[in-house]
Amino acid sequence: MLDKTSALHFMMNIFRMVSLGVLTSLGILPISAADSSIWPQWRGPERSGQFQGPAWPTKLDTNHLHRVWHKDLGPSYSGPIVTADRVFTTETKDKKYEVVRALDRITGKELWSTQWEGSMSVPFFARSNGDWIRATPAYDGQSLFVAGMRDVLVCLDAQTGKERWRFDFIQKLSTPLPDFGFVCSPLVEGDAVYVQAGASFVRLKKDTGELVWRTLNDKGGMWGSVFSSPLLAELAGKRQLIIQTREKLAGVNPEDGTVLWEQPVEAFRGMNILTPIVHKDFVFTSTYGGKTLAFKVASTDGKYSITPQWTHKAQGYMSTPVVIDGVAYNHLKSQRVMAIDVESGRELWTSDKSYGKYWSLVAQGDRILALDQTGMLYQLRANQQKMEIIDERRLTDAETWAHLAVAGDQVFVRELNQLVAYQWRSSPRAELLKAQ
Repeated sequence: MLDKTSALHFMMNIFRMVSLGVLTSLGILPISAADSSIWPQWRGPERSGQFQGPAWPTKLDTNHLHRVWHKDLGPSYSGPIVTADRVFTTETKDKKYEVVRALDRITGKELWSTQWEGSMSVPFFARSNGDWIRATPAYDGQSLFVAGMRDVLVCLDAQTGKERWRFDFIQKLSTPLPDFGFVCSPLVEGDAVYVQAGASFVRLKKDTGELVWRTLNDKGGMWGSVFSSPLLAELAGKRQLIIQTREKLAGVNPEDGTVLWEQPVEAFRGMNILTPIVHKDFVFTSTYGGKTLAFKVASTDGKYSITPQWTHKAQGYMSTPVVIDGVAYNHLKSQRVMAIDVESGRELWTSDKSYGKYWSLVAQGDRILALDQTGMLYQLRANQQKMEIIDERRLTDAETWAHLAVAGDQVFVRELNQLVAYQWRSSPRAELLKAQ
């Protein structure tokens, strides 16, 4: 006979194996883009900020969203990566080292850590937001791909933390150190890892780090400090990489790096920060010092073109919107929130209230979780008539610049100096934790 504690642990392990797919964490099964039990990269499984898992309660209070564990850490802007059995996070330590840690998903216990010298100082006008590591890693079932500030991409064994390879863009491509560091979050697809670094956009072999192709070369230095992250999407009948550089949007053939189409995009000092959004054959973006825009991509006899569809005077900043039923919910430079129809550019509403400087957004059906940079968590309904906040809760007084991670029945918040795991109480596993 098992005692109560042993029985609870046994049941939790069985639940974890069935619902989270432990084989994935061992690299036996590939990651599915629709797997809602994990959060393997920037903006989630499909890189869209969409969550397909269990329905969220409408309340955010402690009776519904329970704080399970926390881990004190050095500062970071990297969003947490969540696998079947662990959580990965980064930090900058002693203004000298970049650290990667693997934590047990259930308990927060540290499983391994590794570090390298890699810190740097950003320009004075951005220093109020810190000099620490920025990009969110990517996980493919076996490896973790981490972008270090000094333009270095490091591949780690996800089980042990052992370094498999690294690509130093400054050393290998003779490019200058980017003024804002390595900001772009890597994208892993098939046998490739794609990233904007080395004053360009590149494809590397994910197993060896070998450079396959390089395109969209730019000036380097501050102009090489690309902020936006790439995504893969189908446009005009072709699966392609959507890239936003500091000066333009582009579609790239993932196989050979051929630029299929490109379009200049205005932004102050090249601050094209958010990840573009794709809806049908439309590409949506919004820039600091520019406008909110949509373009349509078409194909004729195998040749691709991009056509401006509309512009709106509102300026985006750092927050990447989510799209629900063809409407983009976008946090603006003005710190207000706007709902805008992606195809027509019709503004549906803009909030009367201003919020923090940044929101990370995750959507599920007609609901949106929005984590404010000030430590507030909001739950919104995707209402096309008005701003509708269902509930709100202050999680912390610390800043929360890192992107929210939602996986299964858990929510992970990377505060500036700690990582916190929350659990929805309505789930069977949450009730087990509560009983324990």
